[in-house]
Amino acid sequence: MGVKSAEQLVAQDLVLTTGEAAKLLGISRQRVVELCMSGDLPYSTVGTHRRVRRSDVDQLRDVRQRMTRDQRRSLMLGHLVAAKFITEPVETLKAGRINLERMRTSSPRGSARIWLDEWHALLSGPPSRVLEALTSRSQRARELRQNSPFAGVLTDEERALAAAMADLTDRPMR
Repeated sequence: MGVKSAEQLVAQDLVLTTGEAAKLLGISRQRVVELCMSGDLPYSTVGTHRRVRRSDVDQLRDVRQRMTRDQRRSLMLGHLVAAKFITEPVETLKAGRINLERMRTSSPRGSARIWLDEWHALLSGPPSRVLEALTSRSQRARELRQNSPFAGVLTDEERALAAAMADLTDRPMR
């Protein structure tokens, strides 16, 4: 077995140097060290060198990545659906399953089919995974929300509230 390139190591969930993490995050190596020291990026040491896991770097990148207005609106809608899921779990889950089956039988293609299949697995699993998909800022959750089976769960007023909240989330509070 030969020596692996940095790209091969990065593709696996192995440890990365602070320099490799910096390249993935688009920031300086010193900033990665600062994130490690502040506790924002978990790390371990090998001798005197810090090492970070690829999955932790990816998670940090997802959280720090600036969201578009549509993505912020989708996240706000997700939070409102999550609240409804908590207060009215049976009705919300039933609506999601009915919508999902309707969406899956309309012969979706490509990535839409993949995300609908993932929703099917989520709706068959523990509620905590559904709530995570609805409220996470990760890229995976963003894609899932773009193919959400929860149409019709929120009222017109709740959807308008989500749009207003999305406009406010990038503005500083005064």
